[in-house]
Amino acid sequence: MAADARPLLRTSPITDPAAFGRAALIEALARAGVEVTAAATGPNPVARLPRDYAGRPRVAAYTSPPYEQYAELILKVSHNLGANLGICLMSVTTGSRQCAAGFPVLADFLDRAGVDREQVELMDGRGGNPADRATPEALVQMPAYWQRTPQARRFREALPILGVDGLLAQNCRSCPARGKVFAKTGAAVGGDALNDRLSVGAITIAGYLDKGGGRFQTFYAGVTGATTPSADTADVVAIANDLALIAAYLQESPP
Repeated sequence: MAADARPLLRTSPITDPAAFGRAALIEALARAGVEVTAAATGPNPVARLPRDYAGRPRVAAYTSPPYEQYAELILKVSHNLGANLGICLMSVTTGSRQCAAGFPVLADFLDRAGVDREQVELMDGRGGNPADRATPEALVQMPAYWQRTPQARRFREALPILGVDGLLAQNCRSCPARGKVFAKTGAAVGGDALNDRLSVGAITIAGYLDKGGGRFQTFYAGVTGATTPSADTADVVAIANDLALIAAYLQESPP
């Protein structure tokens, strides 16, 4: 990367989580001054691990942060792998090791939340499967449910905030609506090689508008079934920016 280049972010899946965890642990021990004779790289020798740790002295313990903190990461930056993992974690509550067992758990929650499940179709947690669908009404029913719960503020502030953080950090940084729109964005975009352009299945935004006086209005805006003039991803970004501006105008409009 050039010295004066803009920051560049690339994500890559961990193909061998056990080996990655082993390497991270060995490197962390070294930083703490603990000598480890094994090489930090290489496969994890699972066969050498004890079958049972009962009766063995504990040398360390790690407690994961509350899930709400991980959920905030998922919502702020659209961490899709984390969203998919959410379905798997739901399945654990049923005693299953099959991620698909998480969907009935989600279905029960949506029923309790008053979300019309006939208006939602899901085959994964992130909404990236070709079969995934949700109507605007369902997407408004979901934040409306959270607004009626004791976790209303926590959920609202976990969403990207217009002009402040997450995927809306760079939008409307100087407009009156800055900091007053809390919303999750979403995009389903594919290539159209035949016409050298992009096919926009959906680019959406939904959440809350701070209308003052402690009043938060739910809203949805979206573009579906569109195409871009070219294959330049800047055209997709432009649509997302327009939707953020629409959300700002809605917030600034009279009640």
